[in-house]
Amino acid sequence: MVKHMIIWKIKDECESKELVKENVKRELEALNGKIEGLIEMHIITDALPSSAGDLMMDSLFESEEALKGYQKHPLHQHVANTFVRPNMCQRLSLDYEV
Repeated sequence: MVKHMIIWKIKDECESKELVKENVKRELEALNGKIEGLIEMHIITDALPSSAGDLMMDSLFESEEALKGYQKHPLHQHVANTFVRPNMCQRLSLDYEV
């Protein structure tokens, strides 16, 4: 299995960071059960003030191949291009085997 984690920083010019967080959480977590190889996905939006990022994705995939398939999947691409990428100024990811 492969863990795929991302930390995002929301653009300062976004009118409502809370709305961005809500939308990203709702849309990404809605992918659970819809993409083959995606075991689970959780979006953490309640970061402590000491955090460098605004929200985090914690996801688990069956394999590295499943992660690659997810990244190209049309449902993921729609969410990423509509709710994530337009609102983020920074993205860090970490993938590892569990």
